[in-house]
Amino acid sequence: MVLKKKKEIQVDAFSLDCQQLEKLQGFSKDEEQNLASLLLHCAQLSNGIQQIQCIKQVMPLVKTMDQNSTCDPMLKACLEILGETYFSLDVKNPLKKVLASSLNSLPERFMTLAVQSFVCCLREELKTTDVYLYRKVLDNLASCMENFSLGRASIMNLYEEVLQFLQKSLLDIQEENRSNNGNRIVQTRLMHDLLMAIKVSMMLVQKLQENIQGSLWKNHESFVWQSMCNLLKSSTDFLTDETLLQTVQTTSGLAFILFTKAMYEPAEELPSLVSDLLCGSRKLEGMPAWFVNNCGALCTEQLSDSVLLFLCHGALAMLDWKSGSMGENGEKLLLDIVSVLLSLSSELKESSMATSLSRILAIWTNSALAALISDSPNLKMKLNGNSEVVRRLLEYVYTHWEHPLDAVRHQSKLIFRNLLQIHRTIITGSDEKSDPFFARLTKRLLSLEWHVKGKYASLACLVECLGTENILQLDKSIPVQILNVMNDQSLAPYASDLLETMFTNHKVQFTSSCQKSTWIDQWHDVWVSPLLLILCEGNHDQTTYIIDYYLPKLLRCNPDSLNYMIRILQASADANLGSWRTRGALGALMACLRTARAHGHLELSNIMSSGLVSTESIKQGLVHQHNQVCIDALGLLCETHRSTEIVSVEEMQLILFFVTYNLNSQSPSVRQQICSLLRKLFCRIRESSQVLYKLEQNKIKQELFEDSPKRNPLGILQKYRDFLSSLCDRLFEALFPGSSHPTRFSALSILGSVAEIFSVPKGQEQVFRLDQEMNSARVRTLIQCFASTFEEVKVLAFELLMKLRDVAFNLQDSESLDLLFRAAMDLSTSTKPYDCVTASYLLNFLAYHKDLQHICLGKWIKHNPQMNEDTSVDTVEKNTLAVIKLLLVNVEEEIFQAKKSLLQAAASFPMYGRVHCINGALQQLPLNNLMFITEWKQIVARLILMSYELSAVVSPVVQSSSPEGLIPMDIDSETADRLQMILNEIQPQDTNDYFMQAKVLKEHCKIESEKLADHKPMENICTEMRGKESQICDVTAQMVLVCCWRSMKEVSLLLGTLCKLLPAQAASEPSNGLITVEQVKNIGDYFKHHLMQSRHRGAFELAYAGFVQLTETLSRCNSESLHKMPEQWLSCVLEEIKSCDPSSTLCATRRSAGIPFYIQALLASEPKKGKTDLLKMTIKELMSLAAPSSEPASVIPQVHALNILRALFRDTRLGENVMPYVADGIQAAILGFTSPIWAVRNSSTLLFSALITRIFGVKRGKDENSKKNRMTGAEFFSRFPSLYPFLLKQLEVVANTLNSEDEELKIHPSLFLLLLILGKLYPSPMDGTYSALSMAPFVPFIIRCGHSPVYRSREMSGRALVPFVMINEVPYTVLSLLKELPDSTSLFIRHNSIHGTLLQVFYLLQSYLDSKQLGNSDFEQGLSDIITCIGSKLWLAKRNAVC
Repeated sequence: MVLKKKKEIQVDAFSLDCQQLEKLQGFSKDEEQNLASLLLHCAQLSNGIQQIQCIKQVMPLVKTMDQNSTCDPMLKACLEILGETYFSLDVKNPLKKVLASSLNSLPERFMTLAVQSFVCCLREELKTTDVYLYRKVLDNLASCMENFSLGRASIMNLYEEVLQFLQKSLLDIQEENRSNNGNRIVQTRLMHDLLMAIKVSMMLVQKLQENIQGSLWKNHESFVWQSMCNLLKSSTDFLTDETLLQTVQTTSGLAFILFTKAMYEPAEELPSLVSDLLCGSRKLEGMPAWFVNNCGALCTEQLSDSVLLFLCHGALAMLDWKSGSMGENGEKLLLDIVSVLLSLSSELKESSMATSLSRILAIWTNSALAALISDSPNLKMKLNGNSEVVRRLLEYVYTHWEHPLDAVRHQSKLIFRNLLQIHRTIITGSDEKSDPFFARLTKRLLSLEWHVKGKYASLACLVECLGTENILQLDKSIPVQILNVMNDQSLAPYASDLLETMFTNHKVQFTSSCQKSTWIDQWHDVWVSPLLLILCEGNHDQTTYIIDYYLPKLLRCNPDSLNYMIRILQASADANLGSWRTRGALGALMACLRTARAHGHLELSNIMSSGLVSTESIKQGLVHQHNQVCIDALGLLCETHRSTEIVSVEEMQLILFFVTYNLNSQSPSVRQQICSLLRKLFCRIRESSQVLYKLEQNKIKQELFEDSPKRNPLGILQKYRDFLSSLCDRLFEALFPGSSHPTRFSALSILGSVAEIFSVPKGQEQVFRLDQEMNSARVRTLIQCFASTFEEVKVLAFELLMKLRDVAFNLQDSESLDLLFRAAMDLSTSTKPYDCVTASYLLNFLAYHKDLQHICLGKWIKHNPQMNEDTSVDTVEKNTLAVIKLLLVNVEEEIFQAKKSLLQAAASFPMYGRVHCINGALQQLPLNNLMFITEWKQIVARLILMSYELSAVVSPVVQSSSPEGLIPMDIDSETADRLQMILNEIQPQDTNDYFMQAKVLKEHCKIESEKLADHKPMENICTEMRGKESQICDVTAQMVLVCCWRSMKEVSLLLGTLCKLLPAQAASEPSNGLITVEQVKNIGDYFKHHLMQSRHRGAFELAYAGFVQLTETLSRCNSESLHKMPEQWLSCVLEEIKSCDPSSTLCATRRSAGIPFYIQALLASEPKKGKTDLLKMTIKELMSLAAPSSEPASVIPQVHALNILRALFRDTRLGENVMPYVADGIQAAILGFTSPIWAVRNSSTLLFSALITRIFGVKRGKDENSKKNRMTGAEFFSRFPSLYPFLLKQLEVVANTLNSEDEELKIHPSLFLLLLILGKLYPSPMDGTYSALSMAPFVPFIIRCGHSPVYRSREMSGRALVPFVMINEVPYTVLSLLKELPDSTSLFIRHNSIHGTLLQVFYLLQSYLDSKQLGNSDFEQGLSDIITCIGSKLWLAKRNAVC
């Protein structure tokens, strides 16, 4: 564990203008230092850190001056300059804080003079009229009020002027924001300025309120009163303006309450006013005129949910809740606030609003705790654990403790903890252990399934209240149950946190009791023994997560337990070595030792010398069958608590032993862990070697080093060198030709770590240098790694060669370099896709050779003398430019040939390799810091043109409706005509008229056959092509397709890279940018064209990757025209989708091909922290298109809308921003499934699948009925309340279809989808009967769905019924179901109905038994009645059933 070095602080130095310098020079004295000369010296320094030191000398010098100095013009001038300097410094500059701190210690005798100087400076600041310079003034005002007495005094002197400036700034910024509507960058900046202005206004009122009260209350006509009214009006306007950022509205809510609190009289009535505003019951007659004039809209209009939320926040944050100081009115307001917040919880579903609501509810619980100190009986009654308020808050916690947002989950935990604290405060003096509320809560929590993540944090809170012993008395097996849960990584952190809380609390309970001698054995039995058993016999995942999450916490709580673990495990290590499935005692021992050493609980040398662990045991661990045991044994050797601990000879020998047998590990995760651990070892060698070097240099200090008399620093350093040299020898030997991929990956990764860690920084001596171990054979070995078919091996070899490039080039002669360059050029046009990747890495490597142009490039292109005039120019840029020119010339020639014959190109010189090499070369250049601007401009223009030409050649294939089997037979006219006829016969059937009319091909085919008859028949039509050297090339459709889609891929990535060259300050006129605005617009049109028309997934997926780079570039541009381009493109494509023009080329099959990708890229570029207006507009449009319509023309737009919505709901970058639309998406999918058109049903199915994953999470296991990807009914309908009436109505329709009067059972299309959703829900002991959404109406319809003729539907209806029946109603429901079964006298029996009913009974009883109600007397009575009823229906099982 190593501490990170602090970053060096950067301080910008200040400077003075000529007039200020002349003034200081006039007062400075050469013979002695005075204040003027000190400031003059300070201003002449160019280093900010030195200026800070100089500023700190000012006050000691001022303190030496006597009282008479107050009339000294030098002091006045210096104070003026200090004031001007203070206001000119940036708010984040440390100099500003240092200056303020120094001036705070200014002697009182000079304070008046200093205030006058600062007042003059501040007055000048307040004259600022430029809106975009307001921020600097606001920052200065805020700085003056933050712990700066001189600044505060200055503001008090100019209080009215400051108020006037703040009023003006608020209005001006608001107006400027309106005038820049649509320019997101400018608006965002203005919003933050507005936020700062509101905050400064609040600071002014809060910190300087005592200065204004005299004039504030007495005269309503005073300037201060009018200013406060204006500030109140502005805060009200901002609070209700939905176009502003949420942070601005939130702060405006705080400001509104603060200003009202400062102005309202009598103060006792303020809680009533706020309460009435929140409840909407305030009438204007009883309100002051000034309040009506400025805030009347809040009383007369219906307040939006967001305004109510921000008002609640303002009231909680700005009013004084401590000790119930506001009396009964305050208590009523407190209860009204929580009522409003809980009602809002079912309305506000946007992620930002949901987060704010949870945070404000947590603030409310803190306020309630503060108010309870008053011991108000009424408040205690309203807030005890059995009250309605607490019950509703607990319901909120239960429905949000597994919310997708971390912040909401965290706040839910805080709310739960505070609720427990509230109840403890109320019942102070009584026994918490026997309290009914705590007992009921504990029982309910323990009855929950362990897959519920909220259970862990809530139980931890209960443990803190009641103690671990009380929880264990209810169920002794809880520790084992929690450990068994830890085979799931998603649950392991929660489980380990709960276990830590429990065993820490348990230890405290034991140590505070009288059993001080025996408690450790009991504690080990509960917490350590189950752990050791699982470590020995548990599965891989479970043991791994326990070691990672639980074991370190256990050892930190009680380090002495390590000896107990070692003793127990060592005793059985020889007998229980483990296997490839289980760790055994040996593996458990390695894991415990590794964890203990890494956290500083043991020294390896001590336990080895004492015989607790032998070298042979560690060797057994290093070559164990179980991969993780090997890793733990290696970790034991590599990981230490101190980074400077000496590596012993035994450890180095064991490491070499490990490397010999484990380089070829087949598991990628194991290889990554090996490399990571060895990297830690190398860092330890480096750090400890630096200590040894210092010890050798300072012999006198050796006695301070641990065991220094026994150690020889130079001897240890030599052993380090020998070890590293031996290690490198083994690694290079492993890189022999034909070595496996795992071996190469491991060897190159470890060598890369050695090269990086033991690089030689300036002024440091290094124990080992890899470049000194290199020779020509080893360099060739690394270059040969470029030929690997695995790109990660190429990357590792390239990175290693880059670290050793100087020695690598020195060991290669010019002939070898020339051969490498020729090989790279040949590989760049290979028909094997991975060869061009090899060529790219070779060229990138050779680009670092300073003589590349003389050795290689001179033979290929004409020498440009201007390139070598300046020898200081970066070699890489010079060489890269030349290589790109050469590749560009080649690819332009190949495109020319491909226009004549695409088949020839695909077979002999596929162009994508050249473009890939160009792209790779550009990637390693600092594109924003190039030297040859003119040359690069020309190259960029040619690259763009080349991209368009190449795309034009290959796009017909990837845009074909069947690109996978298309071969353009372009060798002669006859073959071309035959191909044309075939293409007409299989005419693309994914155009917009596909669903409108049937194809009539007979006449068309007749015309084409007549055309064909005019030509001479060919003897043989084949796909054999003769190349330039008359060799025969067999061309398959796959070769053509690979050539075309890879070319499109490389072109897209190249254009995306080139778009990054656009400067942020792009404008229409020419600039120093390498790419123009017009070129970027054309590239955007190119991407639009190909994303809209490409049918091949590989082509449009990679076009999407390039387009994303373009949209991200545009989002960062300051140019308004560029900034608005994504919005314009989005509007155009939505219009095209809506229009359903038969001439449109949009692809309606292949899941709309590239259209969803195009829209994803445009929406992903929108700032995530803004209002996401584009996303809202797009989803609203798409939802309207996705809704069923009776018009046939709406089918194609509906299909597109469903496919696009699916892509948006799957996009992780949109995150929680799409969650508010999930309910609408579900409705569209279910309704779309009833469409008579297959394409709509297909797209609806795909959308439904995406939404199920978005709601319930990614399915991790094979168990269809696992509760991991499920949700309680209460939580589901709380998060998606609009689905409640929709699903209920649809279920009624489905049930009515199944129970038709003519006894003919029909299958409704939506049956499966409805049951699938309802089956994903499960009951919870926490579900309350007081929920606004009762589950009862669903029950009869689900029961009727159990009569379906489809077995799967009957089974799903049985599972779906479970969450809708409350636990206490299960016996009654089961009895009623059993009574519906036919009697022996029934004439007509439906077997499907009987089977469906029995399945529902089965799943209800299974759920009832799982709910742990076995000890309940009601349960026993209910079970007895059920058994009796089943007995009367046994005849159904005994009869001879005839189907």
